[in-house]
Amino acid sequence: MNTIPHRLLAGAVAITAAFVTAACSAGDEPGPGNELTVMAPLFGTAPDPGGEMQQAVEKLAGKKLKITWVPNAEYGDKTNVTLASDRIPDLMVIQDQKSPSFVKAAEAGAFWDLTDKLDKYPNLKPRNEQTRLNSSTNGRNFGVYRVRPLLRSAVLLRKDWLDRLGLDLPKTTDDLYEVARAFTEKDPDGNGKKDTYGLIIPKWPTPVFNASSPYNAVDVWFGAPNGFGMRDGRLVPEFDTPEFFAANRYLKKMIDEGLVNPDYATLDTGKWNDPFVQGKGGIIIDVNVRATQLYGLLREKYPDDYTGMLAMTGNLSRPDGQKFSLPFLGYNGIIAISKQRIRTEEQLDDTLRALDRLASEDGAILLTNGIEGRNFKVEDGYAVLINEDDPAVKTINNDVDWGFIQLGTTASVGVGGDAYERKPASEAERDNLRLRKELEELDLRTAVHDPTLPYVSPTLTAKGATLHPIVSDARIKYLAGEITEGQLKDEIKRWYDSGGGQVVAEFQEMVTRGGS
Repeated sequence: MNTIPHRLLAGAVAITAAFVTAACSAGDEPGPGNELTVMAPLFGTAPDPGGEMQQAVEKLAGKKLKITWVPNAEYGDKTNVTLASDRIPDLMVIQDQKSPSFVKAAEAGAFWDLTDKLDKYPNLKPRNEQTRLNSSTNGRNFGVYRVRPLLRSAVLLRKDWLDRLGLDLPKTTDDLYEVARAFTEKDPDGNGKKDTYGLIIPKWPTPVFNASSPYNAVDVWFGAPNGFGMRDGRLVPEFDTPEFFAANRYLKKMIDEGLVNPDYATLDTGKWNDPFVQGKGGIIIDVNVRATQLYGLLREKYPDDYTGMLAMTGNLSRPDGQKFSLPFLGYNGIIAISKQRIRTEEQLDDTLRALDRLASEDGAILLTNGIEGRNFKVEDGYAVLINEDDPAVKTINNDVDWGFIQLGTTASVGVGGDAYERKPASEAERDNLRLRKELEELDLRTAVHDPTLPYVSPTLTAKGATLHPIVSDARIKYLAGEITEGQLKDEIKRWYDSGGGQVVAEFQEMVTRGGS
């Protein structure tokens, strides 16, 4: 049977000594009982807390769920505030378990160490040793990782615009620039107005140097490290390389020429699809499964024309033809279990059983597709949406696609399980699924991996709140024309002087000795 598709998809402030006091002050509160509090990211309209989908999830989990949904663009900041508070939810999606705020909280005893506990739960035990290691904090797992493919970066484009302008899919970054320029200047929608642009970039949580950022993708395409990399035996960060500056000049040129959405520094990631579907922008650099979302939105808006409106290609070569592909991590954050109310091994076991049920095949199907017989049916091993004109069913589909999918650990990729994949509604969508798998296999051959992924730098944990924004903010200011390239280099030097040099030295030692 087919596996289910994955969807989309950290900030860093230091947790203070107040956490310990807060944890103690929560000591008189009862355990979670039959209700679990949850915090998770949101990529659209918040699910109905009393809706059919939540009721179905609660029935399968065997627990009532009190969920706080946080817009993804704000999730990093909200995570930091929550971790420093005395009200950490029982279950918390942590998008960056290496962030200083989470590492400090975990080391202070705020979360359960699940390293030696997950093997007894058939649907929660790690399925890939490398991914388990990548998702660990110096070898310890403080949550259940949410599985994703190891390679899923891609470029999605308005195919109807390409066809109208007689353009081919881009193969290089130069090609992408030319397509973006044509999408901006040559009236791709044929309305006689200059009201379109090429590349759509949303506001990205700090730091922007991570394996899901469009900025990170372009850096790697130009040959920069993915986060950190070895150069002549020396570990260097992504932003301290000539290729990083080449990538930024490239992006700045596109921004200066109006080839990028003018609100790139503020556009909510939850609205990332809107300009594409509305015909304002024509290019998205993101994960390949965004194609599934876009097809659904295009089909709803243009039911007669949508099959010819979307094209996809993989990682791009840089101008000299060399190709460097951006890999993913094999996971997308973790679901961590707080110790504030879940204090005993018995309570932990009860909570893990609930998560194990949600990670089962039935859970994978529910969190990915919804309620069988209500909003989808099974046909030839695929999930086929039904009753789509029913307002209540539209609510279920919304709750699945923009919310509950984030609570899946195996649900987003169906690794090792038999779950229903959404049936392609057209030959174009079937072709897209085949292409996706082909591109993943092809681009893995040129993937650029970050050797520091399994490790945590003590200095970065202590000073990350100060260090992370330095270059991230400076990069955006450079792209906006607020500072010069020289001033950007000054900010990189300030990063080193503020503790970044020690971070590199610590990572260098750990990478060299293999973490032993």
